[in-house]
This record gives sequence, structure tokens and C-alpha cells, in this order.
Amino acid sequence: MIPEEFVKSELNQAAELLTKVLNDQGLVAGISRAGEILSQAFKSGNKVISCGNGGSMADAIHFAEELSGKFRLDRKALPAMAISDPAFLSCAANDYGYDKVFSRFIEGHGNSGDVLLAISTSGNSANIIAASAEAQKKGMKIIALSGNDGGSMKNYADLNLTVPFFGYADRIQEVHIKIIHILIALVERDLFSHHK
Repeated sequence: MIPEEFVKSELNQAAELLTKVLNDQGLVAGISRAGEILSQAFKSGNKVISCGNGGSMADAIHFAEELSGKFRLDRKALPAMAISDPAFLSCAANDYGYDKVFSRFIEGHGNSGDVLLAISTSGNSANIIAASAEAQKKGMKIIALSGNDGGSMKNYADLNLTVPFFGYADRIQEVHIKIIHILIALVERDLFSHHK
């Protein structure tokens, strides 16, 4: 296969998955509901914590910085943070094991009414499941952003946003970042529609 054909094949597969998501009314409604959950948390004075591994950590960071920094509107900062501090992660992993790095943070920083955005393309990352279980104990709302069939983490979530794809993780992550951008736009639309 010549490079141009490979490029077109990759773009076509991405477009096909996005069309599949667009036609999945349950997932579209879930994304809308997730935006409402996030907005309500901010309205109530609560915060949002996000976490993921690898590329999903990059997505978790991107999600938090767009809310606490700036997305489309010039508005006040929102209390959002990603579990991504290297000193904390290496400390917790060294002392408690990597499976506990996110749950340890939730134990220290999570409060009832806060929201956890838990990101795992497989839905089976042990440390994301542990974070979700801890968030559940703390009375937090849990939005699971996953792929495949949602994996085990779907059993801990208040709301599951599962990208229905069983191939490479990068294709799932491409849809994850689209969902993340929509969630942030929904929050801005709800909280700051009067802003320019």
C-alpha cells in the first residue's frame, strides 16, 4: 500500500467511527448528560478531577487545563485538576504500588459532590478502577470515558461514555478528545452563555 492510500485508509476509518458515534443516540444523550453533571458540580461549588494513563493522562490534563485555563470563552477559571504531578505519582507508586496512584489522590482531595472523569480506552485499567471505587466511597459522581465494551470500570460509574471500537486504542482516543472538547463546550455554554 502506498503512503497516500494508507493516509486515506486511516482517515476513512476515523470518519466511520465518528459517524458510528454520531448515530449512537444513547452515547450522544450520555455526552449531553455528562455536560449537565459537570455544570451542576461547578454550580454547587464542587470541583472536577480527571485521570488516565499514557495518552489518556494527556487527555485528562487537556480536559482540566481547558476548564481551569481557557477554552473558547474569556470567563472565570473553573476548579478542575488532573492527577498528573510526577512527584506525587512516583511517591504513591513507590509506597503503595502503581494501582493505587490515582485512588490515593482521590482519598486526599475528593469530596462528596465532586466529579471524577475516569479515562481508560480498555475500561480495565486497575488504577482507574481503584480511583473510581474510592470516588464512589467519597460520594463523588463518576463519569467513565472508555472504549471497547466499557470494561470493568463501567460497574463503578454513574455515567458511562463508551466509544464502541475494539481495535487500536489510538482510534478510541481520537473520539475521546472530541467528547472532551464537547463536554467543555457544554459547560461553557451552560455557565457562561452571556460571555463573548
